Amino acid sequence: MDLHFGDSKPTDEERAAVDTLLGPPESSWEGADRSDADLRWARGGRAARDRRDLLLPGLHALNDRVGWISEGGLGYLCRRLTVPPAEAYGVATFYAMFSVRPRPATVLHVCTDLACTAAGAPKLCESVEARLGPESGVKVERSPCLGLCERAPAALVIRAGESARLGVPPLGELEDEARQGRKGGLGAQPPGNGTGKGRRGRHTAVSAPTTPDTAIHAALTPENAPEEPPATLAVPQAPDPNLLLLARIGTVDPTDLDDYRAHGGYTALRRAFALGPAAVIREVTDAGLLGRGGAAFPTGRKWQATASQPDHPHHLVCNADESEPGTFKDRVLMEGDPYALVEAITIAAYATGARHGYLYLRGEYPRALERMEHAIGQARARGLLGDDILGQGFSFDIEIRRGAGAYICGEETALFNSIEGYRGEPRSKPPFPVEKGLFGKPTVANNVETLVNVLPVLTLGAQAYAAIGTRQSTGPKLFCVSGSVDRPGVYELPFGATLGELLELAGVRRNLRAVLLGGAAGGFVRPDELDLPLTFEGTRAAGTTLGSGVVMAFDDTVPLPRLLLRIAEFFRDESCGQCVPCRVGTVRQEEALHRIAKRTGADAAADITLLREVGRAMRDASICGLGQTAWNAVESAIDRLGAYE
Repeated sequence: MDLHFGDSKPTDEERAAVDTLLGPPESSWEGADRSDADLRWARGGRAARDRRDLLLPGLHALNDRVGWISEGGLGYLCRRLTVPPAEAYGVATFYAMFSVRPRPATVLHVCTDLACTAAGAPKLCESVEARLGPESGVKVERSPCLGLCERAPAALVIRAGESARLGVPPLGELEDEARQGRKGGLGAQPPGNGTGKGRRGRHTAVSAPTTPDTAIHAALTPENAPEEPPATLAVPQAPDPNLLLLARIGTVDPTDLDDYRAHGGYTALRRAFALGPAAVIREVTDAGLLGRGGAAFPTGRKWQATASQPDHPHHLVCNADESEPGTFKDRVLMEGDPYALVEAITIAAYATGARHGYLYLRGEYPRALERMEHAIGQARARGLLGDDILGQGFSFDIEIRRGAGAYICGEETALFNSIEGYRGEPRSKPPFPVEKGLFGKPTVANNVETLVNVLPVLTLGAQAYAAIGTRQSTGPKLFCVSGSVDRPGVYELPFGATLGELLELAGVRRNLRAVLLGGAAGGFVRPDELDLPLTFEGTRAAGTTLGSGVVMAFDDTVPLPRLLLRIAEFFRDESCGQCVPCRVGTVRQEEALHRIAKRTGADAAADITLLREVGRAMRDASICGLGQTAWNAVESAIDRLGAYE
């Protein structure tokens, strides 16, 4: 491999950020001072290339410490990992949270997506931008959905700088065998992996619901920003012991492992050990558990396909990168009941034969990151992660990887590429992840809600779980309700409840104009369709989708054409650009909607025809679900709502 490094040098801060993660360089080939020994042989090249998966954590380390990624800092990281700088530049520019151009240490991300737009985010942004000039030292960025839709409009402040938190031993001090263990079993963990002591060198503050005054205050003094409200406020049904997935939120201290165990925690894992891996998979299969991320693939079949693969090691990935506009249920679960996710991940790993798991956590979720780090660290300290869990001879550990702002990384193969240190672009299938996934090994990937559903499957039994909901859509489902309702938040209902029943719980307003199901990749329904059953089969029969559980209500004060244009802008921004139908189609869709916004009726007919042609091309020929669904919401608004008549 021919590496071409520029002449730019890292600053002391940039060097310290990388060395904190990787340990000090071992030779001049990695950036240390030159010695006579280095002139006779090169050391560490192959070992460094085996650590390519640390490229994303390394970019986070630079961005967190300095606020942006310079050519010198990127080049130093590339030397340490033996990664071509051109490839690393492609990775750094792929993510919205990174910058390769100088910017202030403080960045104020103001959400401008659907729920926040409906709540007045455009005017909020204009006011904040007018008052925070260049002299303020704050960069204001209009952001896609921050996952705070129940508290719209929302803002997130990130201030770079050296943290006072203590670090775990750097990877450079760990044995080679332990390093390789991250790809094949237990081994060393990089900083920020669940100990609660990782050096990320940044301050964060969430302001939601926000005003120009509160957003500016949080941006100027993030360390003094008010503490976020408890996760309980995002669950209007809490506390309710009759709930299955949300029962502990508002009842159990999310930071206390003993409190979690006193309320039934780790009962499911003990039953899993009593049953054995094959019987656990059979329980999940018999329960009829379908994936809750939108694709609704049978979880038991996925687990069985992975467990039966002769190639080892097997990997388990928890997809916590929920970036669909309007989705925030996984955030609430991680903030309010983090030990449940740790237990569920451990059960999935036991059933599928994985010895190492990755929690890929959305970069815009600072409190969820803190809670999951603490929970993983406590579980490890108490023998519930690591070697010989509960004395059963099963060894397993979890490593957290932070995303950096890329909607496409919610697609499982794009997520694998992101973890491996490449651009988060989807892979062509086959081979499927159960055969050749993360690091080319059999991999099972599930989202947070799917995994947490495994706990009641094992505690209630497959038959009792399957009795909840309908025959084809079993169990409870979490719905993210936001927009024009009085009580936005996460609701738990059995499959089969109607859309009207859900909106009645949330307090829908009488002048309802439309409801968006499934988020930006979903579809609109009319106010006269509220008897729609909320099941995978029911929404499919009605020509829409349940998706990840987004239910966004809009009254007649919300400008529908502006929402459609925002959806088109979202898909244009988030397209990874790998395939032509999506890369070009999302741009053409946005252009047509801009033209249509200036005229309606017969004058818009030609552009609506063009939209249909572009939409069909994206749906039929795009590599992944982003392009395949980018036209769904616009199509439904035209056909069901008569948006441009």
